[in-house]
Amino acid sequence: MAAQPEGTPCWADAMFADVEGAKSFYADVLGWTFGESQPEFGHYTQAYADGRAAAAVSPPMPGEEASPSSWCLYLASRDTAATVARVRENGGEVVVEPMEVGAFGTMALARDPGGAVFGIWQANTHEGFETEAGAPGGYCWAEVFTRDARAVDTFYTAVFPYSERTMDEASMDFAVFEAQGQPVLGRMVMDSSFPPEVPSHLNVYFAVPDCDAAVAGTTERGGVLHFGPMDSPFGRFAVLGDPQGAAFSVIDVTTTQGEMPGMSPVT
Repeated sequence: MAAQPEGTPCWADAMFADVEGAKSFYADVLGWTFGESQPEFGHYTQAYADGRAAAAVSPPMPGEEASPSSWCLYLASRDTAATVARVRENGGEVVVEPMEVGAFGTMALARDPGGAVFGIWQANTHEGFETEAGAPGGYCWAEVFTRDARAVDTFYTAVFPYSERTMDEASMDFAVFEAQGQPVLGRMVMDSSFPPEVPSHLNVYFAVPDCDAAVAGTTERGGVLHFGPMDSPFGRFAVLGDPQGAAFSVIDVTTTQGEMPGMSPVT
């Protein structure tokens, strides 16, 4: 697999106090299987969809046991140190400084000016997702949910070589960041319908063959339905929370409704 263009979502992971519970839940809902735990890397455990690397789970780092579980999306970088420098120069915050992860690659964590945390990944032997976009169980899409669109739009297009398009529909403030002409990341404004305690975040979508079945499996296992299911031109989707509180979305890209929205370039 060739290295992905800079700024492309390339990996996702989450920390769980109950790793075995998380593995059981996502095996049921997303059909994942899991590799061997890696003690030398904090018991990091890779998840697979149809035998292809899809994501990873791990226990919390020492001192982070009280932190809520959440999915972290990593964006590809050719030079983590240079990307981190641009984060700082453009109003972001570096949460974890660049660190080598064995021979796998170099990572960092950052927070955008709106408060959403994301990862930065410079690949070495681990290049990221092996799943195809839209394949069941694999990563499909992600969106930055924010209350400060202007600051966030300026930030991401300065940190990564993105171009930007905004949706022509006036009732929704939605934009898409593109890398080498391909859409890679969405940006959604959190309006008054979002409770004030909901922080800015990156919403990660995993593909499923049946959205309603994934919703049913989630609630049966003690998770929650936050939104949907809803039909769209992109697929039938829902926003869920797993039993340990980590939010994620599922989408069935084979079930679509409506016409694709018009998008205009930002100049």
